[in-house]
Amino acid sequence: MKTRTQAHELRPSVESDYDAIAEVWHSSASLPGVGPPTMPTLGELRKWVDLEFAAGWSVTVGVRGGNVVGFVAIKRSQAVLDQLFVRPGSIGNGLGRALLSEAMAAMPNGFTLFTRSANTRARRFYEKAGLVFLRHDVHPRTGDPVAYYGWNIR
Repeated sequence: MKTRTQAHELRPSVESDYDAIAEVWHSSASLPGVGPPTMPTLGELRKWVDLEFAAGWSVTVGVRGGNVVGFVAIKRSQAVLDQLFVRPGSIGNGLGRALLSEAMAAMPNGFTLFTRSANTRARRFYEKAGLVFLRHDVHPRTGDPVAYYGWNIR
C-alpha cells in the first residue's frame, strides 16, 4: 500500500532499492552517536542488506522526488523492528514517524527494538512515540551498549 506524508511516499521496497537502502543506512548511521564505534563501509552494509532480505526482512521505503530517503526494516516472525533510518537531510520532517507507524501497523501485537544507548535523538524519538524502555544491554555483534524498547508488549 502506498501512502503519502509531507511530500514523501511510503511504499514496499523492491530489489532496485537495495543500493539506496544501504546508502541511507550508512549516511544516517555515520552521524555522531548513531552507529557503532567502528562504522562498516558502505560496501559492507550493501552486502548486509542482501543478507537481511534473504533472511526475511520486510522493508518499507520513504521516497521523495524519486529518491529513497528513509526506510524501516522489520522481522515480523520475531516481532522486531530491526532498522529505521532517515537520510540526514530529511530528519525532522515526519518521515521517521511515518515509517514507525508502518511498523506498528505491520506488527499490531507489538515488537521490540534496540538502539545505541548513546543515541539520545533516537531514544527521545521512540519514547515520544509511546515505546517503553525495557532494559540496557550490549549489542549482540559489537558489544556496544544498547537500550531496548518495546511497543504494545504484553
